Amino acid sequence: MGLAQACQDDLECARFFRGSMVLPSQGSTRDIVTASQSPNCRGVRVQVLWPQFSRNKFLGEGLELSARSRLSTQLRLTKIYAKVVTIPIELEEATEPPINLFKPKEPYTATIKSNQKIVGPKAPGETCHIVIDHGGNVPYWEGQSYGVIPPGENPKKPGMPNTVRLYSIASTRYGDDFDGKTASLCVRRAVYYDPETGKEDPAKKGICSNFLCDSKPGDKVLITGPSGKVMLLPEDDQKACHIMVATGTGIAPYRGYLRRMFMENVPTFKFEGLAWLFLGVANTDSLLYNEEFISYQKQYPKNFRYDIALSREQLNKKGGKMYVQDKIEEYSEEIFKLLDGGAHIYFCGLKGMMPGIQDTLKRVAEERGESWDQKLLKLKKNKQWHVEVY
Repeated sequence: MGLAQACQDDLECARFFRGSMVLPSQGSTRDIVTASQSPNCRGVRVQVLWPQFSRNKFLGEGLELSARSRLSTQLRLTKIYAKVVTIPIELEEATEPPINLFKPKEPYTATIKSNQKIVGPKAPGETCHIVIDHGGNVPYWEGQSYGVIPPGENPKKPGMPNTVRLYSIASTRYGDDFDGKTASLCVRRAVYYDPETGKEDPAKKGICSNFLCDSKPGDKVLITGPSGKVMLLPEDDQKACHIMVATGTGIAPYRGYLRRMFMENVPTFKFEGLAWLFLGVANTDSLLYNEEFISYQKQYPKNFRYDIALSREQLNKKGGKMYVQDKIEEYSEEIFKLLDGGAHIYFCGLKGMMPGIQDTLKRVAEERGESWDQKLLKLKKNKQWHVEVY
């Protein structure tokens, strides 16, 4: 829901920014706009509603409204903008990323703002998008992580608190509300099934992931950090190419990158390069933030590419299950040319993804008559290779 106030003369179009939602570029405007007179100005207070889209799916910059009369107002949605103006802009002033502002012995007590399940009924497992209100006291950069300390006693160390679990942040430094006061996490509930009985064993469930997935607005959460520099988005070259490879919740840092590139209107960062996202999940119901990525694809076809690997629905060229490394192999010639031209490549997700990806890249390099080991050393030396797996 976006809220705007028009204080303009009759028939003058007013432009509003700072929405909490990007309205789709096409669609009916019926029943989405209501208006009432504001007591503080000649204009109207306008509330924009688009109930079929949640705010985690679309974020927007603004709209233009035409006011015929300050007392009886007819409104017409005339234009939808692709980006939001981000505030507070002072978050762009730091020259170095914030690191470990809060540590395990003195964590910050934040508040759960919202918790939303973001996968469909046929997805294997539950994944949640959790927005945490830190009040602007735990700033971070895109690509960093928060530590979360779940409540309770450490089962391996009686009398001691639980240990910190790290989660990649799935929002830009401005957060989903664009005020610099929240951070979002993408969390999959970790459960354990006994291989003999096939039944879930609650005693072996993931302590922190279940705490977060069970959390409700208003609950308190202890956070540490932010931490990490490996996955920071290089912004010195705004025409650079960024190849992003993710499995499951490893999508988190890339959501932050892409929102910064394509959703936010940041004065100091005007992306003109290529962002290419490869996402591997089990099936269509497991796709994360898919609507956001599709909207970028439609709005910025020259700057954003999006390829998915659905292991339970697609087959690779050999007839086996389609994994993210198969998609990389499919576009390997193009990827290697981009890397030779200075592209950055990122990997985030379960550590089990890397052996298959490395084997694929090595095989492709050998087919090209290159040494993968030497190429990898060069990529690392040039700071083009970014890996964060868990």
